[in-house]
Amino acid sequence: MGELGIGIGWRHELDLSIARLPGVDWVEVVAENLHADHLPETLVALRKRGLPVLPHAVSLSLGGAEPLDTGRVQHLAEVARALDAPLVSDHVCFVRAGGLDSGHLMPLPRTREALDVLVANVRLAQSIVDVPLALENIAAVLDWPDAELTEEQFLTELTDRTGCRLIIDVANLYANARNIGTDPEAFLDGIPWERLAYVHMAGGIERDGVYHDTHAHPVLPEVLALLTELRRRADPPGVLLERDDGYPTDAELAAELAALRAAVTG
Repeated sequence: MGELGIGIGWRHELDLSIARLPGVDWVEVVAENLHADHLPETLVALRKRGLPVLPHAVSLSLGGAEPLDTGRVQHLAEVARALDAPLVSDHVCFVRAGGLDSGHLMPLPRTREALDVLVANVRLAQSIVDVPLALENIAAVLDWPDAELTEEQFLTELTDRTGCRLIIDVANLYANARNIGTDPEAFLDGIPWERLAYVHMAGGIERDGVYHDTHAHPVLPEVLALLTELRRRADPPGVLLERDDGYPTDAELAAELAALRAAVTG
């Protein structure tokens, strides 16, 4: 296990639980939910205890063809400074197009043209934030036709051209294998692990033949098994549990965190 350790996504509904939980080494927080000049007291208390707090954005739309909204990037930078964060992050996706906001993280076509747009936007974002930027693979229920690159090739070229780091979401990797037939082991074999920032883990559920990455259910054994596969290829600097709804008891959260630790250290 690397320098971060085992973490959990900070949510208002979990703030008191996180303070009580054993084995929490760091937290990640959705950047758009914070004001840099008025941080929640429980989050400030975690920082005072020495826990790293990493802001994770969901709205930069770095893969969008429209001009990058630098105000959103500036907000991320301000939150990072307020938290003294060593890293910031968002996703390999777009969320806005034609003046409309999808409300979801949308997959990019894996073409050279789309990669060029993403690279340009990432470089602009990097010029605004003061710390390294990491980008996360997303879950998708559709795949664009005429792909010129596999997802792992797309991510590798992105890191080569920008120097950005990667968040590998193992639950998203499992979701894509279930829903669009990707090969998770081929993905893991092709990732530039020297660029890994940390790993996301989350639970989900299948409905009507589609796997939904809900962040509201326990992590499945199959997703834990994929984390073990990842561990065979790399020693992740950190592993983070995401829970956005269906909040369980402290004991259940502690058990999930312990299972993650066992998967990467056992």
